[in-house]
Amino acid sequence: MSNTYLVIHMSDPTGTELPQSEDRAMLERWAAEGEHAERLTLGGPVAGPELARSVAVRDGRILVTDGPFPEFKEWFAGYDLITAESIDEAAEYMAKHPVAVLGRIYILPLVELPWDQE
Repeated sequence: MSNTYLVIHMSDPTGTELPQSEDRAMLERWAAEGEHAERLTLGGPVAGPELARSVAVRDGRILVTDGPFPEFKEWFAGYDLITAESIDEAAEYMAKHPVAVLGRIYILPLVELPWDQE
C-alpha cells in the first residue's frame, strides 16, 4: 500500500552549489523516474520571501504581515506530494533531487485528522 508524503524543499547555506546544467539534468532525471513510477502527484517551486505573507487571527482580528523574518537561514523553496511504500523509500527517491545537494529536503507523512479515523 502506498503512502502519501509532503516533501518540503529548503534552501540551506550548507548545501553545495551545482551548475545550472547539472541542476536541471538531475531534476529532469528525478521527474522522469517519478512519472514512470507514478510517484509524483503535485509540486512546484514557490516565490521568495519578499512575496510571502504570514496570516494569523488574534482576538478576532485577521493579521497579515510580511513573510518570514530576515534572520531565517533557510527558505521554503518548493514542495511535492509523492507516493511511496515507506518513508525510507521516499527518502531514497528524494535523495536524487538536486535540492538534496543544494539544500535540505523534509519528508512528512500525511495522516488523517482524528475525526476522520472513526
